[in-house]
Amino acid sequence: MSKIIRCLALDDEPLALELLTDYIQKSPALQLVAATSKILDALSLIQQDKIDLVFLDIQMPELSGMQFLKLTHGKCKAILSTAYPQFALEGYEYDVLDYLIKPISFERFTKAVGKAANYFLGPSSDQSSSESLHEPLKNIESLDFIFIKVAHKIKKVNLTDILYLEGLKDYVSVYTASERILTLQTMKKMEEILPVQRFIRVHKSYIVALDKIDYIEKQRIFIGKANIPLGDTYKEEFMRFLEDRFQ
Repeated sequence: MSKIIRCLALDDEPLALELLTDYIQKSPALQLVAATSKILDALSLIQQDKIDLVFLDIQMPELSGMQFLKLTHGKCKAILSTAYPQFALEGYEYDVLDYLIKPISFERFTKAVGKAANYFLGPSSDQSSSESLHEPLKNIESLDFIFIKVAHKIKKVNLTDILYLEGLKDYVSVYTASERILTLQTMKKMEEILPVQRFIRVHKSYIVALDKIDYIEKQRIFIGKANIPLGDTYKEEFMRFLEDRFQ
């Protein structure tokens, strides 16, 4: 992989396309190959292996962003953009790198570019190991809720209601004080949509809400009546996280 990420911007809104073009041209790691609203042109460039990364609008009149991703057959990575957060969750089924909520600020755009750079070029040498470990968690910025797929609907869940999450193969149970919500999702994907400031993975099967922890004892984390194991792989990082922020 070269040191430049070849990019395509695809959006049916002229102003949004103009903004993406400006942002991409300001980013040294990115090379803008094309900015277009024409789906067939975009697919042609991807099939010719001329694109590494596509900035993709989810809602387009001729073809949805998800349908577009199916047609690419994984030949490039994607960063989604949308004005409606509830439509973004489905994109993680296609292993997208990030999603941006319109209107997109340049600061938020650069964070997404950082994830792309880590994926294509590897972590930067000046990034701390702690930041590298938790970078996938920083997808949602300043939101106090998430949307998750439940059966045949998408459910809004307030972050303040979440106690912890438990991974069950291809499913995740999201526990709140009042209910257990089962979603067809992976722990990795849930990490990507939960803010690192509020949630941390403590076991291969558990993510906990920091503000809901009652106490920690003998490699166990207690949240209400729940007794959650602290995995050996995560223990050192978790304890360092607590020491850095609260001691």
